[in-house]
Amino acid sequence: MHPIVAVLLCVLFGAAAAGWNYVSYVKTKYSGAHPYWSRQAFKELDRGSLEYMVAEKVLPASVLSELNAADTGAKTYGKALAEMSSEEEAAAKEEGIHIEHVSAATYEGFMLVVPDPDDISIVINPGYSSGAPGPELDWYVEHYHALAGINGGGFEDAGGRGDGSIPQGLVIQDGKIVHGSEGMRSSIVGIDKNGKLVTSTLTGGEALARGVQEAVTFGPTFIENGRVVYTSADAGTLNMLNPRTAIGQKEDGTMLLLVIDGRGPTSFGAQYEDVIKVFQDYDAINAGNLDGGNSSVMIYDGSYANYPVSMYNSRNLPSVILVKGDE
Repeated sequence: MHPIVAVLLCVLFGAAAAGWNYVSYVKTKYSGAHPYWSRQAFKELDRGSLEYMVAEKVLPASVLSELNAADTGAKTYGKALAEMSSEEEAAAKEEGIHIEHVSAATYEGFMLVVPDPDDISIVINPGYSSGAPGPELDWYVEHYHALAGINGGGFEDAGGRGDGSIPQGLVIQDGKIVHGSEGMRSSIVGIDKNGKLVTSTLTGGEALARGVQEAVTFGPTFIENGRVVYTSADAGTLNMLNPRTAIGQKEDGTMLLLVIDGRGPTSFGAQYEDVIKVFQDYDAINAGNLDGGNSSVMIYDGSYANYPVSMYNSRNLPSVILVKGDE
């Protein structure tokens, strides 16, 4: 074979392979196993872009119709929230459960405000007892018909490859210890039988004695009974600018769910002191840290509110905190 012909064939085969790979990429991205992520990504597509035109050609009509419908009806937070007028923001707050934009010099984030603590529940991996991987946040939200959700407690995550199957520390469900023991001491985030947020370092026995019905483990505790209990000694090596997830409660019972983006070009992240300041601004009397970093994620009203570090938005999670929906 003539060398020039061989080169041309190589070029043609290479171009064909690249084109096939790109088509496969588009199919996976918009009709794969991550529907929330697909809808969010599709919503942000430029309608004149090559990727949109390829999606129109290769996706089944049913998938394309669903994505277009989601795009039309989806709410975009972030920038839109930042640009709300004070009157619009006040009107949103009067509606009850609502999301607010929070920001400072190094971060952008979102606070989900839930006036009724009975609308909050801590849910653990339903396959935990069999050692199954934890589902992703979108699964929890859809399965439990939730309006919103954030990631919860920590889990075994060697090398950043944990699958959410093995939670850290104490886990309490329905007033019973399902992971850990009565003698194990952990920094917990829990909810007692009266709907009060419990953020403290307790043994399993002490938690049950306080009426804790649901709890997961992470830390540090930020605010307890109106007093900041966090000290720099609690930080270890983890108090850098990072994505953060945390939860707090006001004296009137209002729950506060916070997610802060990090490791990105417009939001580097927050330190623990930044998170405490946010909760103080919201008059929280209890507040505790949840798993952050790659795990930080929030879904609200059918969309990802934040921009998680993880490529497919939610990681496999051993536990989540959900906000009840209409069903």
